[in-house]
Amino acid sequence: MELNGISAIVTGGASGLGAASARRLAADGARVVVLDVQDDIGTATAEEVGGAYVHADVTDPDQVQEAVDAAVDMGPLRALVNCAGIGPPAKTVDRDGNPHDLAHFAKVISINLIGTFNCIRLAAAAMTRTEPDAGGERGAIINTASVAAFDGQIGQAAYSASKGGVVGMTLPIARDLAQSGIRVNTIAPGIIDTPMLAGLSAPVRESLGQQVLNPPRLGTPEEFAALVHLLLTHGYMNAETVRMDGGIRMTPR
Repeated sequence: MELNGISAIVTGGASGLGAASARRLAADGARVVVLDVQDDIGTATAEEVGGAYVHADVTDPDQVQEAVDAAVDMGPLRALVNCAGIGPPAKTVDRDGNPHDLAHFAKVISINLIGTFNCIRLAAAAMTRTEPDAGGERGAIINTASVAAFDGQIGQAAYSASKGGVVGMTLPIARDLAQSGIRVNTIAPGIIDTPMLAGLSAPVRESLGQQVLNPPRLGTPEEFAALVHLLLTHGYMNAETVRMDGGIRMTPR
């Protein structure tokens, strides 16, 4: 799929994986809608890439529809990259014997899984109304899971469940959208050097990197964005979940 001249939506596009993806798409000639709830850095990122910022909670249908409408106004909407997500840890039963807060669990599922699907369904509906390209393709969708979908650690019950759900719905959604010429793939990143790790000390970050098989370092948002580019433009990649983790297999802790 050709990215030059299309419009694209990147959720969680204000920072980290989303911002790197927005920059890569813009460099490829796409007009990017940065969807986020961080207004200051979201606006700055959108200005940097020559796109538009839309304040939207991914679980809110009306707010996400506003982002879809903004993208359609900028050009044919052919790409959605879902990067929005949260990952606060909590054990099923804590050291004091208290059970996992159910509202906490529900919030993680709501944002990471339901929010991803909300964005998919609304963006895909708009994509179906675009004209297919020469190869019969109308669009492509990239979701973000995590290696925690497969190797969830202690305290990641909610996060792993949410990301496992993203992996699990990749194939059926790809099947749903096949007749419309829309591909769906998912990336499952390992330990990536994003703002979520910014509060860790240098020794801790280095220790995390050393857990990676090869190369023994943290991944970069730019490497994630390069894989986004590949999956969007590679017309034969569909219904797949790709681990991008340097070969790491997470231990319980």
